[in-house]
Amino acid sequence: MPARKNPFKAALKAGKTQIGCWAGFADAYPTEVLATAEFDWLVIDGEHGPNDLRSILAQLQVLEASDSHAVVRVPIGETYMLKQMLDAGAQTVLVPMVESADQARQLVRDVTYPPHGDRGVGYALSRAARFSQIADYGTTADAQICLLVQVENRKGLAALD
Repeated sequence: MPARKNPFKAALKAGKTQIGCWAGFADAYPTEVLATAEFDWLVIDGEHGPNDLRSILAQLQVLEASDSHAVVRVPIGETYMLKQMLDAGAQTVLVPMVESADQARQLVRDVTYPPHGDRGVGYALSRAARFSQIADYGTTADAQICLLVQVENRKGLAALD
């Protein structure tokens, strides 16, 4: 069985307009209520919202039962943080304050399994692989991961090309 399909990534690839909303609640209950509004995606904000790994995990769990796709914005593009969010079940991550092509390339490596990336091969313990129920998660996950980067300052804009 392959990794579950990422509907957000598929819609972007198809050029389909997606409507979403920010969820900075740090609690699963209001995020679940927001998911009933039928947004295509909801950003669980770990940069400016008071979210941490546990509160993000709880929100990922409630969003899984809805049609709203979770986009997790991490506070910073740190390798360990990206790996934790992906292992917790996020398929789409949003990294703020990206300022260079080298930084963007490293982020791609962080969310990609070897041999093309540096993501840790610990999926037997990960929620993303359904704790080993998805036997070929390691060979199919990369195609479903969506990395979004935010270029937000003059340094990043100057390096955009």
